[in-house]
Amino acid sequence: MRRGMPAYGNTTCGGIGTMDRPRPFPDDSLSAAAGAFEELRPRLFGIAYRILGSVSEAEDVVQDAWERWQGADRSAVLEPGAFLAKITTRLAINVAQSARVRRETYVGPWLPEPVDTSVDPQVGAERGEALELAVLLVLQRLNPVERAAYVLREAFQYAYDEIAGMLQLSQANTRQIVSRARKRLSAERRDPVDAVQHRRLLDAFVAAARHGDVAALESVLSADVVAYADGNGMRGVARLEVTGVRRVARISAFARKFFPRAEYAVGEANGRPGLLLVQNGVTVALVSVTAGPDGIDGLYWVLAPDKLRAYERSADRLAGRP
Repeated sequence: MRRGMPAYGNTTCGGIGTMDRPRPFPDDSLSAAAGAFEELRPRLFGIAYRILGSVSEAEDVVQDAWERWQGADRSAVLEPGAFLAKITTRLAINVAQSARVRRETYVGPWLPEPVDTSVDPQVGAERGEALELAVLLVLQRLNPVERAAYVLREAFQYAYDEIAGMLQLSQANTRQIVSRARKRLSAERRDPVDAVQHRRLLDAFVAAARHGDVAALESVLSADVVAYADGNGMRGVARLEVTGVRRVARISAFARKFFPRAEYAVGEANGRPGLLLVQNGVTVALVSVTAGPDGIDGLYWVLAPDKLRAYERSADRLAGRP
């Protein structure tokens, strides 16, 4: 994350609907501007992160929004939340458009960077919608404007006229875009199990993976399970999606040999419990799972070191460390 923005602190973002109560910005001093920005920062990061699926890119967008806020004519701003949400959204769309080109050269499956929501709960404080890794991955298949419209409506419950203003579209077009995005996500997402069943399946998967028990792994996987491994070219990491119970089970069991001294634990990522592999005090793998009535149907292995460091920075954002 770039330096120069106000120190992060344990603040809360403005509640849903604050844009409905416009008020003149009372104090144009830089200290007041920094205070207003800091109050809104969790929401701005949440918007950018959901659009981009990248912690580092979202941090940069928030930094750019801060710099623009510093240089703005704040005396003319009626509602800082609306002003900054629009800036953040437009910046995130621009980054998303360029990121698509960069990701074409990515080696192997690209997965979103995870966030530790156990220490940074404000990322999903307003609504947990569009936060799980699997959902963020589906969102990346939408174009950036569709993604932004869906995120603003479904995750942050902005009104259609507000979204239209941010995206410089008509309200009718905005409604159509959100509707299409909903249908696209609904078609690609399966009906999930409840939190209790999800945790039961995860615990069984962790126990079996820890011991390299292929048969036990097969018993918790659905027949059409798919595994994605994001290592960005790491040696020994599958560069294509892996399908089928037996193949996915064997790869999951192989993690014990790939990381022979790793400790297995359950941690939280993007609002859901997941498997963490920690070796010598460093997170070397994070596995998020999706599950349906027939068992675990999706495994998302985040192995790229830069993405795991982004996960660990979740605590830094809350504590104010650079």
